Amino acid sequence: MKKLKEQDLVDNLGKFYDLLSKYLPDNKRTSNLINFYKSIEIVLLTSPASARITQTGCYPGGYIESTIKIIESALILDKVWDKLQQTKNYTIEELVFSAANCNLGRLGTNDKPFFKPNDNQWEIDKKGELFKFNPEMTHMRYSDRAIYTLQNAGINMTENEFLSIKLKDGAFDESNKVYLIQYSPEFELKSNLPYIIHQADLIVNKCNL
Repeated sequence: MKKLKEQDLVDNLGKFYDLLSKYLPDNKRTSNLINFYKSIEIVLLTSPASARITQTGCYPGGYIESTIKIIESALILDKVWDKLQQTKNYTIEELVFSAANCNLGRLGTNDKPFFKPNDNQWEIDKKGELFKFNPEMTHMRYSDRAIYTLQNAGINMTENEFLSIKLKDGAFDESNKVYLIQYSPEFELKSNLPYIIHQADLIVNKCNL
């Protein structure tokens, strides 16, 4: 398991806030978002991004490290789509907000972490499950919990951001297919942003960054 030093955690936190401050406008929503993260800072700093050692970010601090990489990947993919002459139907603010929050559901709810250290040695040794799901959590899909958490914190979203967070797992999530299967042109997604956020998340996970 990867181990981050305390300074690594502090540096990652600073980098995360720097990205938010750089790409999100200085307004009430950004202030509310940063204040929300500061209110759960210990969970934000120490949470893993996944439960199993073969998955991305399966170590304390893995969540914030992988989230930074998703933001950076989304910014790179935005330039790729521009290079291929996409119709730009979203803003950089929407892109960074969506990338920063697409996995927010993995942090749990109301300062209760979603992942807890696994106390079952057999599962650790045989399955590589270093963490387990917190039984205090109500079952929700990660994307639904992310949207709920933002709503609960009074942080509004645009339609592009809502769909990008909800669809970040793409067609891997069966419930997303009603949005992604193009029955006819009028039902196609009106923005490319959900595809970009999905691609950024997929890259970080598949490359085990």
